[in-house]
Amino acid sequence: MTPALLADLVRAAASDVLTRRGLDLAALPADVGVERPRNPEHGDYATNVALRTAKKAGVNPRELAGWFAEELAGREGISGAEVAGPGFINLRLAADAQGALVGEVLRAGAGYGAGDEYAGRNVNLEFVSANPTGPIHLGGARWAAVGDALGRVLTARGAKVTREYYFNDAGAQIDRFVDSLIAAAQGRPTPENGYGGAYIGEIAEQVLAAEPGVLDRPDAECRETFRRVGVGLMFDEIKRALHEFGTDFDVFFHEQSLHDSGAVEAAVQRLKESGNLYFADGAWWLRSTDQGDDKDRPVIKSDGEPAYIAGDLAYLLDKRSRGFDLCIYMLGADHHGYIARLEAAAAAFGDDPAVVEVLIGQMVNLVKDGQPVRMSKRAGNVVTMDDLVGAVGVDAARYSLIRSSVDSTLDVDLDLLAKRSNDNPVFYVQYAHARLASLARNAADLGVEPGEAFGLLEHPREGDLIRTIGEFPTVVASAAELREPHRVARFLEQLASAYHKFYDSCRVLPMGDEEVSDLHRARLALCVAARQVFANGLGLLGVSAPERM
Repeated sequence: MTPALLADLVRAAASDVLTRRGLDLAALPADVGVERPRNPEHGDYATNVALRTAKKAGVNPRELAGWFAEELAGREGISGAEVAGPGFINLRLAADAQGALVGEVLRAGAGYGAGDEYAGRNVNLEFVSANPTGPIHLGGARWAAVGDALGRVLTARGAKVTREYYFNDAGAQIDRFVDSLIAAAQGRPTPENGYGGAYIGEIAEQVLAAEPGVLDRPDAECRETFRRVGVGLMFDEIKRALHEFGTDFDVFFHEQSLHDSGAVEAAVQRLKESGNLYFADGAWWLRSTDQGDDKDRPVIKSDGEPAYIAGDLAYLLDKRSRGFDLCIYMLGADHHGYIARLEAAAAAFGDDPAVVEVLIGQMVNLVKDGQPVRMSKRAGNVVTMDDLVGAVGVDAARYSLIRSSVDSTLDVDLDLLAKRSNDNPVFYVQYAHARLASLARNAADLGVEPGEAFGLLEHPREGDLIRTIGEFPTVVASAAELREPHRVARFLEQLASAYHKFYDSCRVLPMGDEEVSDLHRARLALCVAARQVFANGLGLLGVSAPERM
């Protein structure tokens, strides 16, 4: 029995009690919940439905809990219901009802944990979007891992997700990049405010090889060649790094296209006509304070050139024109002001600001021997995604970047990730899956097949593992709703703990001349179910589920 089915059973029982006693059914909350108590001695699950219903029903909470508990104790699948504290109800499930969850997992297979609450939603998920002026640094790597995992989680819960990379190929940063390439090609020092690092020299050499004599061309033609070829080479390098990291995009959208197509000009004109832009001090301003911004933002500067936000306005219109009803932007810590700014942009176009959602991620530090690491030779003092992958591998890098909330600054401990021990979270989880795969191979060698006598799974460790498995769909749903894929990683660590404890307490396969029993088969089925959940969860994170370690 899944927690969701148990919650439905609790609500049905409570509804019957209220009806029989002539009490107001409207007092019963729609979202009756059950949760696992911290102390297993208190039962398998607990519910506060009586506490939430009592005041509106006009009944003492503990008395109402007693009525509910008496009703629940007689329901199929419930072996016990007890009142606790001021009105909580502790529930114990019958072994067969609890074990039936194993069969549900086996039937669902790779679909276990999926849902349909986002069915019909067309989501544009924009992340990474690093300027094409250098390799992806650790902050971008965090978004590459988290963004990809969030896309997988939203897809699992029914959304149609388009992963999009906004290619910032317009603006002053590209000019500085081109200046740096030309300086390197001419053997001059890096210009002031230019980009350093060995990668600049490498790209400059590739431009010279692809376009011999480019330095002898007129300045405008030379700059355009270095812009076109150099930016293309840098972006190819970014795409390569992302692909090798397991993160691929459906759309690479070029900022420059918004200017070339007239989309920026059209968006600005539309806002002028609607009165959402006003003219002051020689510039055109967006009324972004109407949406909580700390100040109005210039869209057309006093020199007549569009400000950066002008591209954002046109880009939002473009996303909406492509049919996206939710536009999620994943931005770095220095972009907090974009929340109100983009919501103001949506409102200015007569749209619901809720179509825009901005997630802000904090910085990432690489740590070794307790000290910050500066290890990049190609990118100067910047630690890149390639540096991290080279040090610990793709799986460990992705998992370590995903498993913590993006709201917090993250220290990635290289020493910890290099360990093949239970102290290393990704090893701990992957080892559990590999252990289950090994068990499956041993079972096949012995000719033991999974069985369905789930009522025999009465050991406390069996029950704990089953209940942990049962939480997976709720965890995935929460990860999607809250945009927090780290919840999946933390769940997998709890599942690994429950499995290792089960394995140490409950022998799955017969030994020696021992005959194969229904209990062996039922435990094997439980192990198959656990392995499936590990594979599903790791898949949502874009981390491999190894068969051997």
